[in-house]
Amino acid sequence: MSKLYQKSLVWLRRDLRLHDNTALYQAHLRSEKVNLCFVFDTQILNALSDKKDQRVDFLHRILLDIKETLKKLQSDIWILHGDPKTEIPSLAKSIQADAVFANRDYEKYGVLRDENIKKSLNLQNISFEDYKDQVLFEANEVLTKTSTPYSVFSPYRNNHLEKLKLTGAGRLNYKVDTINFEKFSANKMPPLAEIGFESTNISNLPIALKQSQIQSQIKDFEGRLNNYDQTRNYPAIKGVSYLSVHNRFGTISIREIADLCLNNLNSGSNTWLNELIWRDFYFQIIVNFPHVQDGKSFKQQYDQLEYENSDHLFEAWKTGNTGFPIVDAAMRQMNQTGYMHNRLRMIVASFLTKDLLIDWRWGERYFKEKLIDYDFSANNGGWQWAASVGCDAQPWFRIFNPLLQSQKFDPEGKFIKKYIPELEGFDKKSVHEPHQKNSNITYAKPVVEHSLQRQKALKMFEKINNVAKKQH
Repeated sequence: MSKLYQKSLVWLRRDLRLHDNTALYQAHLRSEKVNLCFVFDTQILNALSDKKDQRVDFLHRILLDIKETLKKLQSDIWILHGDPKTEIPSLAKSIQADAVFANRDYEKYGVLRDENIKKSLNLQNISFEDYKDQVLFEANEVLTKTSTPYSVFSPYRNNHLEKLKLTGAGRLNYKVDTINFEKFSANKMPPLAEIGFESTNISNLPIALKQSQIQSQIKDFEGRLNNYDQTRNYPAIKGVSYLSVHNRFGTISIREIADLCLNNLNSGSNTWLNELIWRDFYFQIIVNFPHVQDGKSFKQQYDQLEYENSDHLFEAWKTGNTGFPIVDAAMRQMNQTGYMHNRLRMIVASFLTKDLLIDWRWGERYFKEKLIDYDFSANNGGWQWAASVGCDAQPWFRIFNPLLQSQKFDPEGKFIKKYIPELEGFDKKSVHEPHQKNSNITYAKPVVEHSLQRQKALKMFEKINNVAKKQH
């Protein structure tokens, strides 16, 4: 039976894998021949100030791995550098493709870009087809009984989970060597310098850069998944999945990791599945409540909060010199490795907004610069949660005590000492408050007093809440 398209172009974006890829599989079903491409998008890259950006290096190495895999199948991948709005229609025309296939994006930039490209392609009689791939359920698939979007997580999770157990994750179990890739040879991979970037320390970090290594990492986590609920909050031990960067760039499929949980339900896998559902929850928030994509708080009355916004305190926070060891160790970890443990993300975000009284958007932007797994929806959702301005957020009157968080989640001080060598000689009790007994250390003194800042933060919120009450 003849297929709808003679030749298709599959445009990889944040789905950098050949297995369990919806757009690729659909292109294979509907086309005689399939080509692949990726665009180093200058609209995004030009906004990156650090030319040693780990994410660009990561992408480059993952694409090299994809290229090598395709070479073994006598095929290749087109690697472009420019604005996709011109690059994609131009490539589709030059290889005489009848259709372009892609997996859907949900951020405003991506949605508008794709609408523009679809129009340009249609003018050339080339179809544009896009699919759900980076989430388990899209924004309109999990709704309340009155068909409205959820803004509270628990009922969303219950509905999502019920649906997921009913339908399954929907993993596509095809073999890569059965895909009808066109046999061709593209140009060599452009070196990083050609796209304006430099190599980073990424190969020295425990980040898998080839699909075979990524699969080994999934297997490793599978062996630890049963205890995930007990280990995930402790940064000094190997308790989390370390798969966030792969989730972000789609070097793994959300369906394959949801299956890990669905096939082995226990307290550990339920906790991790819960986090995957939070991920979907934040994706549906940015679609259904688009004002959060414009730098606004989900609860818009909190855009009136009067933060103090001290540049000096922000600098201390960024560089890991606040005098609060757990906060500083976390910030130094991110600055050095591009990664921060999830419990620590909550601690440093609460500290910035409620101890230093700095606008959550300042922290959100800094994470955007530094995190290798930076994802707008999760980052924005996490910051708004910690700052108590988001949907279903941490209640505004609940303020983390950095000392108690430190003692609870790094009881031995192992994580702290790894990133703050100045505190190497301290015992497990004094490492959390090093200035209590020793005033001669080179480590920074506390820049604020938690109890005083807590009172200021409460007053800041009370002021807004009192205004809101009067208006109602």
